[in-house]
Amino acid sequence: MEKLIILGNWAQNILDKFRAIDFLAPLLLRLYLVPIFWMAGTKKLGAMEDTIAWFGNPDWGLGLPFPALLAYLATWTEVLGAIFLAIGLAVRWISIPLMTTMIIAAVTVHWQNGWLAIAEGSGLFATERTVGAVEKLDRAKEILNEHGNYSWLTENGSIVVLNNGIEFAATYFLLLLTLFFIGAGKYLSLDHWIAKGYRR
Repeated sequence: MEKLIILGNWAQNILDKFRAIDFLAPLLLRLYLVPIFWMAGTKKLGAMEDTIAWFGNPDWGLGLPFPALLAYLATWTEVLGAIFLAIGLAVRWISIPLMTTMIIAAVTVHWQNGWLAIAEGSGLFATERTVGAVEKLDRAKEILNEHGNYSWLTENGSIVVLNNGIEFAATYFLLLLTLFFIGAGKYLSLDHWIAKGYRR
C-alpha cells in the first residue's frame, strides 16, 4: 500500500509540473472562439439591414422585439468579443454578453431543431426530423452517384445535412463559461499584464 502511495505521489508530482504551462488551455480556448465570433459578427455587420429584418420578422425570422437594437447588440458583442478574446482583454467580462448571445441563439434559433448540429438517423439525440433528413440525404447521394461525379463532389469530405440544433451554441457557451471562471490565462493576455501592473 505504501508503495502505491509513493507511486501515486510521484505521478501527481509529474502532473503538477505541467502547471507551468497551464496558460496554454485558456489561450487555446480563446483562439478557438475568435474566428467563430468574428465570422458571425462581421457577416451580420456586412448585411445589417437583412440581419435586422431577420431578427424582427415573425414569419421567416426570429420575431424578436426591438430588432434593430438587438441586432446591433448581438453583432457588436460578437465582433468586439472576437477582438477581446484574441488579445486577452477583459475576457471574463466579455464572456458574459457572449454567453448571453449563445443562450438567446439556442432558444430562438436552434431549440426547435433539437440537440444535433448535423443530422443523424440514429442515436440518443436523433429525432423524427433528423431521421427524415438522413433519408433525404441518402436519396440525394443516390441521385449524385447516378447523375454526377460523386467521387469528385466528396473528395474533400462527406455530404451532410445541417440540422442546426443547439449543439454548437451549447458548446460555445460551455467554452465561454470556462473562460469566465479561469480568465484569459497568464503571459499571453493583456488581462494578465494589466492585473500584474495595476491590481492591488
